[in-house]
Amino acid sequence: MVRRKLKMQPARALAIEAARLAEERHATDVVVLDLRGISPVTDYFVIFTGTSDRQMGSVAEEIMGKARLYGYRPMDTASLKSSRWVLLDFVDVVVHAFDQVHRKFYDLELIWGDSPRVRWKSTRKKAKS
Repeated sequence: MVRRKLKMQPARALAIEAARLAEERHATDVVVLDLRGISPVTDYFVIFTGTSDRQMGSVAEEIMGKARLYGYRPMDTASLKSSRWVLLDFVDVVVHAFDQVHRKFYDLELIWGDSPRVRWKSTRKKAKS
């Protein structure tokens, strides 16, 4: 019997890559929620808090570039003009970038509290104390 290493689903891989990219660009509170079997709309949410309009927009642009490598294109990019909540909808993966105030107000982690969090490994080196 030949054992094959299972490859990660493209949607899961994109969600993890989006989370890593957001963290590398200094977004905070980066979370990936697994909504498979819970939501009929999407498989994964990536949620993070941005530090400024410019940062959230540039992270969103980079995520869109990364998504193309996985064969995904966003459904709509009009939300890139919003400075409080940037939403990228790749159907299987939905990325939410919030400012601090709106992240607390919409509290997607509470709304989707039944969904498991996806563990992903940070690539950013932690500062020594």
